[in-house]
Amino acid sequence: MDGKAVPDNELFKRVLDEDRIAFEALVNRYKIKLYNLVYRMLGTKEEAEDILQETFLRVYRERNSFDFNYQFSTWIYTIALNLTRNELKKKKRFKFFGLESLLRKPAQSYLSEDFGNFKGEFQYYLEKEMKSLPEKYKKAFLLRDINELSYEEISNVLEIPLGTVKSRVNRARGILRKKLKPKMEGVYELSKGSTIPAELL
Repeated sequence: MDGKAVPDNELFKRVLDEDRIAFEALVNRYKIKLYNLVYRMLGTKEEAEDILQETFLRVYRERNSFDFNYQFSTWIYTIALNLTRNELKKKKRFKFFGLESLLRKPAQSYLSEDFGNFKGEFQYYLEKEMKSLPEKYKKAFLLRDINELSYEEISNVLEIPLGTVKSRVNRARGILRKKLKPKMEGVYELSKGSTIPAELL
């Protein structure tokens, strides 16, 4: 079955009928984006992989509880973020890693899909500055400008008003723009094909 053209909710209906191929299609559709999100929240490859695995296990284990009045994407992002939040609380990681975590080799096969059009130096600084964002701004920014969710989807995932989502995304962009512009000015141009908004630079 070619699941690429099949909507998420339709694929998930097949999962309820024990269609493992449909489930694999959903895993392949979301694993990279979810990994990138969780990795940037937690800062380590191993923890991100654990959360990713647990997310898909929960999706399958709790498949009969899914409400088809909602989007599958909202549900799976909510599960992943809740697991990430629990991990942060458990380890009291409310301050994110500094330079040493940037030097820890990430899973390039995942990260390259988001940043394939960027020069290495811009990617380095962007990753570094994203880690320093306050958690509420980081979540909104990652969901919107990295994972490309709509504002409405983010509102549902984070359970905050639409206006608050837009405010947090704009605030995150402003912080990053302020920090990145002096470092990158006259060095590299932002790739036009990127999902990161051009106003960052």
